[in-house]
Amino acid sequence: MAFTLGGRPFLALNGGPQFRFTEAVSFQIACEDQGEVDRLWAALTADGGTEGPCGWLKDRWGLSWQIVPTRLPQLLGDPDPDRARRAMEAMLKMHKLDIAALERAADG
Repeated sequence: MAFTLGGRPFLALNGGPQFRFTEAVSFQIACEDQGEVDRLWAALTADGGTEGPCGWLKDRWGLSWQIVPTRLPQLLGDPDPDRARRAMEAMLKMHKLDIAALERAADG
């Protein structure tokens, strides 16, 4: 099957029962705001999808996705190591990432 995501072509093959999806292949979606995180999270976990840790999920077919706010790398790369550590600790406790909660955690 050929498809396009974000203007980039992809080809997916049916590997049959011996080649299942694993986290070794995932799609990452950079989200500009919480509304986009929430919308994509809901759509991809619908109809049998499952939540995972730290912004990861599996859709109903078992494909792994990372739903990542663009703010996250900024927080994790903060020049103040304590702010970055607090943001990381908060992220590690989350399933769907919450931008406001990550910012509050970074602020201490």
